Amino acid sequence: MNVSYYPGCCMHGTAKGYDQSIQSVSKTLGVNLVEVDGWTCCGATSGHATNFELGVVLPARNLMAAQKRGLEVMVPCAACFNRFKAAEHHLEADPELKARIENELQGRIKADLGITNSVDFYVNQVGLPAIREKVTRKLAGLKVASYYGCLLVRPPEVCRFDDPENPMSMDHLVEALGAEARPWSFKTDCCGGALTVARTEQVVRLVDRLVAMAREAGANCIVTACPECMANLDMRATHGMPIFYFSELMGLAMGAPDAGKWLKYHHVDPMPLLRQVGIFL
Repeated sequence: MNVSYYPGCCMHGTAKGYDQSIQSVSKTLGVNLVEVDGWTCCGATSGHATNFELGVVLPARNLMAAQKRGLEVMVPCAACFNRFKAAEHHLEADPELKARIENELQGRIKADLGITNSVDFYVNQVGLPAIREKVTRKLAGLKVASYYGCLLVRPPEVCRFDDPENPMSMDHLVEALGAEARPWSFKTDCCGGALTVARTEQVVRLVDRLVAMAREAGANCIVTACPECMANLDMRATHGMPIFYFSELMGLAMGAPDAGKWLKYHHVDPMPLLRQVGIFL
């Protein structure tokens, strides 16, 4: 299975553990990630706030590059995914805007852009049965609060992914890995996003509440698919708990030999929890 892969800025920097774990599990699952040639920043999170049309043309340029291979494009970063889907939404709704941007980019943008986030791709295209077949070590003992954040599911008419109030895709995925998905009502509450520097005290308040509610729900870790959420939850919570990218849990369950490398990037060390539940690297 081939899919275009848009890493975006963070996957080669602050979220390189996310990128490396996605690369690893994709290889295990027989997925060939074809990185978009000449990709550039999509404008998340400030481009669209600066100028509306800039917020459309930046992801549109990357979509045009991805379409040259005729493949669906998988976007692992939730913020990038949101900007890609927003561009798709505006281009579909406004033919004049689409014409201006195509003229500026000197190319055509296909009507069916085929944009998917990484959770959607693995759960609904690779499929949970195929994932279960590759599990060599069930993650029994991990009690997971699946945290989707704002940008994977909202606005629902733009993202068109899962239930915007109670998404379940990531819950089903962690259960396929042998972990326990704990029900909780904060899975789409905001963590503060890009305000981690400008409004640090507000972010601390938000993430402390999320971690407290995850503990109250019986979770011993949180899993996410958003580099911004990961950074805030992993670094800003004053009483932190282990935070994982969903792909890191996939790699652990599939016996990836390089899993220990990804986990060293974490601020809150997840190794004590893993040893406690009998997962040794």
